[in-house]
Amino acid sequence: MLKSILVTGKNGQLGQSLQKVVIQNSELSIQHAFIFVGRDQLDLASPQSITDFFRSQRFDAIINCAAYTTVDKAESEPELADQINHLAVKQLADIAKALNSFLIHISTDYVFDGTNHRPYVETDKTNPINTYGLTKLKGEQAMQASGCAGAIIRTSWVYSEFGNNFVKTMLRLAKERDNLNVIYDQIGSPTYATDLAQVVLAVLNNEFSMLNDEDNSGEYEAVKIQNSELNIYHYANEGVCSWYDFAKAIFEISNINCQVNSIETQDYPTPAKRPFYSVMNKAKIKQQAGLVIPYWRDSLKQCLMQLEQN
Repeated sequence: MLKSILVTGKNGQLGQSLQKVVIQNSELSIQHAFIFVGRDQLDLASPQSITDFFRSQRFDAIINCAAYTTVDKAESEPELADQINHLAVKQLADIAKALNSFLIHISTDYVFDGTNHRPYVETDKTNPINTYGLTKLKGEQAMQASGCAGAIIRTSWVYSEFGNNFVKTMLRLAKERDNLNVIYDQIGSPTYATDLAQVVLAVLNNEFSMLNDEDNSGEYEAVKIQNSELNIYHYANEGVCSWYDFAKAIFEISNINCQVNSIETQDYPTPAKRPFYSVMNKAKIKQQAGLVIPYWRDSLKQCLMQLEQN
């Protein structure tokens, strides 16, 4: 039986990347009916909008790609960030529980404080150091408390050929300046949104593969989903780098002659603090979803090729 999948945040980086992957993979359209919605149809900043949207609609799964992601601006708009990243997630989780839907929610490496000296595992203590990270953590906690079935996928340094991101900013600035100052003492793992989209779908299909439509009635399926656990996963591309390394790679691969100067975080003050080290251990999702994760430079090449073609 065809599964109905709601995807929020269709105009964001991950939302657009999911649409791209679905269009390119005809099998997905046979297995699932995807419904992509943006803020004009489902506004997570408005509790009433969420209530009204789900009043007459139900879905087998909800993929929440919508989020307040402007890290620095969140420091001056904490209520809005909290509504979108926390309270709206709580509302979606309660709805998923009531409708017996499977909820996939995207979270962030910024739930950690960056003081680790080894990659973070899913069970490590969280301790966000900025408003954005705090609101995302509260969203995770609300989803866990709801009792809904689902998965939380923490990711980091997301970029793509869509929207605003570090890669596109560097390419734009390189046209305007001969040299750039980029921070070298924040370490993490870039994530190509297309790779993340494929992982989201792998997690979804892994969950649905546990339900055999031919052998089980709809009633049995409902019980199965109700008893499903809520898992937390870490996902980013393989390898680690600093923002300085990332910028250097962008220009090297693109054959752009732009001098990149390394600076410390203290030389570039921002409203929001950033973790110095937010590398995540991906062993759990690799094992459970059978993933081979691409190296970050290889995925960066793919993104830059897409940008050039566009």
